[in-house]
Amino acid sequence: MDLNHELTQNNEEMNSSTAFSAFLDNLKLKMHQVFDKLNDVDPFTTRRGVPDAVLTEVMTLHPLSVMIPKEFGGMGLGMTENLAVLSAAGYESAAFTLTLGINSALFLQPLIKFGNSELKNNILPGFTNDVKMGGLMITEPDFGSDALNMQTYFTMQHDSYQLKGTKHWAGLTGFANYWLLTAREKHEAGHLMRDISFFVCDVSKPEQQIVVEEKFDNLGLHHIPYGRNRIDVQIPKLQRLTPTSTGINILLDTLHRSRFQFPSMALGFIQRMMDEAIQHCKQRTVGGKSLLQYDQVQYRLAKLQSSYTICSAMCAYSSVHAGLERDLALCGFEANVFKTLVTDMMQDAAQSLVQLVGAKAFRFSHIGGRGIADSRPFQIFEGSNDMLYSQISEAVMKLMKQAKLSNLFDFFKVYKFTKDAVTDLKAMLNFDLNMQISQRNMVELGKAISRIVSIQMLIELGEKGFRLDLISNAISILSVEISGLMGEFNNSDQSQVIEDYQVNSSWIR
Repeated sequence: MDLNHELTQNNEEMNSSTAFSAFLDNLKLKMHQVFDKLNDVDPFTTRRGVPDAVLTEVMTLHPLSVMIPKEFGGMGLGMTENLAVLSAAGYESAAFTLTLGINSALFLQPLIKFGNSELKNNILPGFTNDVKMGGLMITEPDFGSDALNMQTYFTMQHDSYQLKGTKHWAGLTGFANYWLLTAREKHEAGHLMRDISFFVCDVSKPEQQIVVEEKFDNLGLHHIPYGRNRIDVQIPKLQRLTPTSTGINILLDTLHRSRFQFPSMALGFIQRMMDEAIQHCKQRTVGGKSLLQYDQVQYRLAKLQSSYTICSAMCAYSSVHAGLERDLALCGFEANVFKTLVTDMMQDAAQSLVQLVGAKAFRFSHIGGRGIADSRPFQIFEGSNDMLYSQISEAVMKLMKQAKLSNLFDFFKVYKFTKDAVTDLKAMLNFDLNMQISQRNMVELGKAISRIVSIQMLIELGEKGFRLDLISNAISILSVEISGLMGEFNNSDQSQVIEDYQVNSSWIR
């Protein structure tokens, strides 16, 4: 009986894998056809927002159905398949992979995990049978990264909640059909509770309409509308998410799971930059020889390839550790490492492609020039990278204090995210860490730590069968970067801005 059950389960998994492969191949083909045409369109002469061709030709293939349970018409697959879709989208368009990421990581996944059955039954079929979209509103004009002090509030009515406040920089502003709104409860005395609650807002309902007060002229990501939104809505009690502990737990679990998925978006984007760069360098001849024969060109291409390999290692980790069955509220360290490093690599990849191609790439119609503008916001949203790098250092220092260790190398050689990575890094890490270091040093240390963690994940990826020459090159490049970052850390300048710099500073005099 057990053997028959196991055989049946294996057959189901094989059929599901085959069906998903066919689905993904079809999606890749359609995305390439659509975005190949869209890339020739001057974005400054067209309206902002998701293009009609994307809605009618790509979204009708229902790429968001991957993680939606079968009972609601979805494929019922897991994080691995979701990452594969995001990566495929990233190869064609940074804006489109982010559009899918907003829908999936910031709306559908928390809804599936924390929504009640009736709410999910009302909403999820629209993403599998129709072309619906959803987003998340957290950020406020006066409270960007300081989300816990948001001023949007709710009060309880007879059979609903009234929400009031202002949100801005929510992707798909004025476009999404549904929103996850975050707010704090307001007591009769007027003060706001510390905890945060999540509500699903259906803008098709008159009492749930959100007023877009301003559309922003975002520099890149023209296919994603952003703006400032005035919230004054009545939300039925059915549409409030139910936390397992607190609303802050939902917030952290959602944001951390989203950051765990950044490597897949970065993987597709960086692979495209790398393929474009290699193709150009093969075809371009300078000084009587191919660009590929120049040492500096080889270095840029090797860095692109190392970034591709690092993202692959992180995707392999996320596919195992970022499923909806896991509580990621306490996984801020890994989430911050992933988000900061891969988004920095995205920007570096676009810059390298433009540098290699030259003037031709300094156009919005070129994937490189467009890539610079489109990848830059990734380093800012969901937490500025400078802030997150500092938080990475803070997390390590807190663990060192708990372990009563002051030597950085001694800690890293026993820490699960770095234990194998530091074998050849002892010379630069073998010192007692001052626990009262400056913020700029915290950022530099965080950058180094993120790369050490990446080496650990590369080692683990190699043990699973990933080709070792790519891993060896990536580790070599990361080791050089760590050496440079630790050099800056140990010789950090403490200069301050001179506010009255105009006095006696005119070169003409």
